[in-house]
Amino acid sequence: MTIRRRSFLAGAGAIAAGTALAGLHTPATAQPAERRRGNPIAVSTYSFWRFKNDSKVSVEDCIRHSAAMGFDGVEILHRQMDREDNGYLQQLKRTALLEGIPLCGFSIHQGFVYPDPAERQKNIDHTIKCIELAYAMGIPTMRLNTGRWNTTRSFDDLMKNRGIEPPLPGVSEDTAFEWVISSIEKTLKKAEQCGVTMGLENHWGLGLTPQGVMRIVNAVNSPWLQVTMDTGNFLEDPYDRLAMLAPKTVYVQAKTYFGGGLWYTLDLDYPRIAQLLRKHNYHGYISLEFEGNEDWKTAIPKSLALLRGAFTPAA
Repeated sequence: MTIRRRSFLAGAGAIAAGTALAGLHTPATAQPAERRRGNPIAVSTYSFWRFKNDSKVSVEDCIRHSAAMGFDGVEILHRQMDREDNGYLQQLKRTALLEGIPLCGFSIHQGFVYPDPAERQKNIDHTIKCIELAYAMGIPTMRLNTGRWNTTRSFDDLMKNRGIEPPLPGVSEDTAFEWVISSIEKTLKKAEQCGVTMGLENHWGLGLTPQGVMRIVNAVNSPWLQVTMDTGNFLEDPYDRLAMLAPKTVYVQAKTYFGGGLWYTLDLDYPRIAQLLRKHNYHGYISLEFEGNEDWKTAIPKSLALLRGAFTPAA
């Protein structure tokens, strides 16, 4: 061994020993600095369509547009899908892979507020089928509704009435809540098998109030039923109501209204909503539901910038 090599090894050993000794004097309570991270921002394929006549965009194209705009995930609206066969489902999953963007949410339409048990069973079967569709696409969350009374036939009229409608004649709210709770309980086994967490949305019907949503979620009392928070479905006093949902929230749908809302416009304070969610340690997706009249080609990028700014904490 040369003198130069021996000198190098001796020096290296001294450095290592010094480092080890320094480690002995590091306070036991020292922890790595915690990095504050923002929420990933997704977009619902609904944002590209909004049920506007002759303006439906294919789900595959929505995935491509979402990736190109810089979103972090895509939520698929079930009614927007062209088919349900496995080949189509895997095609959507492959498109998302190639575009480098995950499929993070699945939004379905169903309801359990029906006096006829057969009609409720039809919706239970539909929900179970949709859980399987989400599983096949690798989607971990699925939006549920309570369903509504359907005593107001026109959705436009329902919106004019702020989502309020009279109950079915002779049916109490307590009975309707029992229908919804019992129906959802019948879907839990499939949700657990597939690893799909359902989120009950604050929507119309029995989900019109936070108390209604939480009554159902607490009664079902399962990790496979939590809350999908929709920022635009409380038309009055939204922040206190959203705060009631925050502890059980696993997914957030965030509305924007560029060009004026299709049915109404809310001036939502997203930095305030972001602070509310951070208080409850919500780290999940914020999924854009653009519901305005502006062309989606300009409104969706604006919405992304708005949400990215609100849900990215200051360094």
